[in-house]
Amino acid sequence: MFCRVSDLKRKYVINVRNGGRLGTVADVELDTATAKATALLIKGRLRLFGLLGREEDVVIRWTDIEVIGEDTILVNHELPPYEAGGKSKGLFHILTEED
Repeated sequence: MFCRVSDLKRKYVINVRNGGRLGTVADVELDTATAKATALLIKGRLRLFGLLGREEDVVIRWTDIEVIGEDTILVNHELPPYEAGGKSKGLFHILTEED
């Protein structure tokens, strides 16, 4: 199957570890020496409608891609510790932290 970068940008990226939607592909990282794709870049989600900027971008290694389908890309991506444990880093997390 052949796929253009513009086709990848229209697909949702789903993490098979938790079923969560990571976003859509923003860019593709290429190795110019071997002419192969090495990673997908997904822009971080907006915080407070973009007033507080964005979360960090997500980089999905090409080896973590399970399936590229018609509408979605399934990836096996390791979650950050705060997402894997279920505790979210919110706006007031620093004020309520009991460490």
